[in-house]
Amino acid sequence: MSTFIRLHPLDDVVIARSQLMSGSAVDGVAVRGLIPPGHKIATRAIAAGEPVRRYNQIIGFASQAIAPGEHVHTHNLNMGPEKGNFERDYAIGQDVKPEAPRKQATFMGIRRSDGRVATRNYIGVLSSVNCSATAARAIADHFSRRTNPQALANFPNIDGVVALTHGTGCGMDTEGLGLKLLERTLAGYASHANFWGVVVVGLGCEANQLNTWLAHSSLREGESLQVFNIQDTGGTHKTVQKGIALIEQMLPKANAVKREPCSAEHLVVGLQCGGSDGYSGISANPALGAAVDLLVQHGGSAILSETPEIYGAEHLLTRRAVKPEVAHKLIERIHWWEQYTAANGGEMNNNPSPGNKAGGLTTILEKSLGAVAKGGTSNLQAVYEYAEPVKARGFVYMDTPGYDPVSATGQVAGGANLICFTTGRGSAYGCAPSPSLKLATNTALWQRQEEDMDINCGEIVDGGVSIAEMGQRIFEMMLAAASGEPTKSERHGYGQNEFVPWQVGAVM
Repeated sequence: MSTFIRLHPLDDVVIARSQLMSGSAVDGVAVRGLIPPGHKIATRAIAAGEPVRRYNQIIGFASQAIAPGEHVHTHNLNMGPEKGNFERDYAIGQDVKPEAPRKQATFMGIRRSDGRVATRNYIGVLSSVNCSATAARAIADHFSRRTNPQALANFPNIDGVVALTHGTGCGMDTEGLGLKLLERTLAGYASHANFWGVVVVGLGCEANQLNTWLAHSSLREGESLQVFNIQDTGGTHKTVQKGIALIEQMLPKANAVKREPCSAEHLVVGLQCGGSDGYSGISANPALGAAVDLLVQHGGSAILSETPEIYGAEHLLTRRAVKPEVAHKLIERIHWWEQYTAANGGEMNNNPSPGNKAGGLTTILEKSLGAVAKGGTSNLQAVYEYAEPVKARGFVYMDTPGYDPVSATGQVAGGANLICFTTGRGSAYGCAPSPSLKLATNTALWQRQEEDMDINCGEIVDGGVSIAEMGQRIFEMMLAAASGEPTKSERHGYGQNEFVPWQVGAVM
């Protein structure tokens, strides 16, 4: 097996499969110095200021002359004098393709009365504000199968009672974007198919008033949605007891569900990558993209997100946009992020993280080109803002930050009933009420952290397994997880602390 990976004949770099020693031969050139696994080696002389290509796309510009065989990384590659603001060929709609023949597959889902299909059956406790988070957690803790197993002993069809709390909800502009995003996020969770019922606990004097939230969200109280405030109830203890009583009333009906065969068209999968490395764009991300294409062929939906992590690769998505307005909305969100980061004293290349760089990723352009691969090759049907309900079928985009908990929170609020999360460094993550599958990009990670990983896409790098074969495995794993098979993160109890709504605007 070769010691390196060449992704495109016109690339200026190849990727080390394993650690390479000085003097070893790579693609006809001698390696200069030690090259860590997943990192890049120049295959030709590159002058200072020249663009450097991987995937036959620009990943940055040489900050100094680079000799053949040299390690290409942060010491000699950057975003260039324009900080990545070079012209992209958006070629809107150029790569739109005819719809593939429809395929049929099923999973064992839970059909709700309104026709939506759930992959899990939880009861949720949401907080309107940080001030009610402790009470909300105390309510959910009463039903913990770990500390109080008798509470749900007679309700085996309920996956659990989870508290989803956050650190905002007050000290913010009551007419501002930040509160609108929070309202939309909480509404998406309160009405999520994976919750049979939800209790929402407020304090009473916060900016995020419960009655105003209900009105803005077109939600109404009923047997499966109850809201109340600590100040109206008379204190913390009374609030906890009231919340417990309300959930006890919900339990019998919530338990009266059964799984039945449901079309894969009811799957809405949020796509995430965190702790990425130099292999992410080679193994797990394109394999997940192959699974997405299969999902779309079966009538399902997939949500690509993390706008700061498609920066420099957005032109690969505009080419697949089914309508010009879809492409223009994506471009507009890119420009919003440029202005947003500048206003906060940052720039788009503040990402990748230190862990990403240690894994071989040098610039946001390089990271983005690999991240976009999660979206496969299907047509781009729609672009949504954060936490908006996803109504289009097929492959869509949602504008979110790159920070995984915030991004996935928006996707679940939009309706994602399953998350697929690729990682090369070993991110620890789960996502209640939607199960999260973890895809390892390399075998070393799989061997080191198998207890957290659901599948090893490193077999692609090792040789012998194709991207298409791994994509089929991932698709089958999606169906199994949606049918109730616990994911690794669920077994460890991840999911409640990872609820992180996007907080924008001044804290007042």
